[in-house]
This record gives sequence, structure tokens and C-alpha cells, in this order.
Amino acid sequence: MPEFVAVPLPLWAEIVTAVFAVVGAAFAAIGSFGLVRMPTFFRRIHTPTLGATAGVWCMTLATIVYFSMQGANLFLHAVLITLFIALTAPVTTIFLMRAALFRERQKDGDVPQAHPGDELGLDGEGRPRQPPQRGTSVPTPD
Repeated sequence: MPEFVAVPLPLWAEIVTAVFAVVGAAFAAIGSFGLVRMPTFFRRIHTPTLGATAGVWCMTLATIVYFSMQGANLFLHAVLITLFIALTAPVTTIFLMRAALFRERQKDGDVPQAHPGDELGLDGEGRPRQPPQRGTSVPTPD
């Protein structure tokens, strides 16, 4: 089994790695602060999701640069972690938002009311919604 021997990185690789690591940590910290500072759940949910996703991408780039220079070949294993987070974070956010919206509507909270057939693409009378014709304005509800 070959042993991993750490060699000093070139200065440019150290700088790039450090910049990506610091920027990634800053994104994660900003997302965490936004979680604390926002007043409602619906506003609070966005900042950690965006901060985590951007932070993970930056940390992944730092990892790729560092381990590619250490091993003298391209290291793309960390991209799998990033792709997993990039796919799961928005999906989780959507499910959390839908559940919170459902609960707020049950409590008669201050949220927009669902229009009949919204999820099915139907108008208020149960017919399929037609896209607006080119050159016409979209009618506004009264």
C-alpha cells in the first residue's frame, strides 16, 4: 500500500486553496447569521441553504486544488459530495417550505392563500390553464 507523503505546495496553490477555504467559510457564516437574524421561518429558510451550497462549492474547489497538487493528478472525489449537497439542499428546502406553508394555512396565518387547482395547472373552474397569447396582457385578479 503506497504511503501518502505530504510535499510543500507551490505558493500559487496555497493562495488559491486559502482563498477558496476562507470564502467558503464566509458563505457558511453569512448563511448562519441570516438564520438567526431573519424574523420569520419563510425568510429564515433561504440563507442557510444558499450559504451552505455556496460554501460547499468553495470548499470543494479548495479541496480539489490542494489534493490535486499533493497527488500530482486531478482529484475529483470531492465533487461527488458537492453534487449530493447541491441536489439535496434545494429539495429539502422545498419540502420544509411546503410543510410550513400548509401548517400556516391551517392556522389561518398571514400567508398567500392557495388558488384552486394551482398544483394541477388548472384555473379556478377546473379547466387547464391556457398560456397567455403573444402580444396580450395577462389579466389581473380583482
